[in-house]
Amino acid sequence: MTADRPARAQPMEPPYLLSAVISRRGVGVAVTGDAGNTMVEIAAHGRWSPLLCQHLTATLRLCLAGPSAAIIVDLHDLGDPYGASLPFWVASAQQARSGSAPVHLAFCLPSAAALSRRLRGVQGSQPSVFTMVPEARRAIAARISRADRIQARLEPRPASVKAARDLVTEACRAWHLPELRHDTWLVVSELAANAVQHARTDFIITLSRSGTRLHVAVHDCVSRFPRPGEPSPTSPQASLDERGRGLRLVHTIASAWGAIPTRDGKVVWATVT
Repeated sequence: MTADRPARAQPMEPPYLLSAVISRRGVGVAVTGDAGNTMVEIAAHGRWSPLLCQHLTATLRLCLAGPSAAIIVDLHDLGDPYGASLPFWVASAQQARSGSAPVHLAFCLPSAAALSRRLRGVQGSQPSVFTMVPEARRAIAARISRADRIQARLEPRPASVKAARDLVTEACRAWHLPELRHDTWLVVSELAANAVQHARTDFIITLSRSGTRLHVAVHDCVSRFPRPGEPSPTSPQASLDERGRGLRLVHTIASAWGAIPTRDGKVVWATVT
């Protein structure tokens, strides 16, 4: 595989579990998401090479499988003094824009870097280039619509599972998606029950839509990723309706689902269609 374009796509199946891939030599990719998995940040580390290209291709594909509206690519630690990776980034930005749910790709790197100059000189649809990551966050946050997003912070207690389901009802009513209410209700019940029983921290639930798709994201403060084979969480205090039914149910119902690290834990997300 050459290091100038994303690798040819191979079929992927959920769950899409994203984590850092860094070698002992400090070469690889780190990834973090926000509470609603709306904005994802990817940081490339090490000299540009076919191996790093492979890691970045896999990470970008996993990010694009989720509900993110924007991806910030931090290239401050990329070793590419002549901007040789330009074709890869141009192709990646085009791929992100051309999907069924377009994703905005933004790049952060020193303005004096050769790659920065080459990115800013791209003809046609010019990529978004920023000097610092905070600058990119602010610019992207300003352009992301809040109209198609509902979010709430809930406490780690059984009653919060019902509160999360009520949020689904509210979202489906507001967005005229009644046909998705039942399946999303089941998915949210499981993800909220996992947060209550396993994480035992306050958690943030985010519902968003993209066309006729409904996305669910649950953020808690425990970094351990879920696995489909784990037993369902139960609690003597929880009623039968408030107990999780296992991630295998999420795996069956959701068209896609996965997890991504955050700065203080993780986000588990699912898409219902």
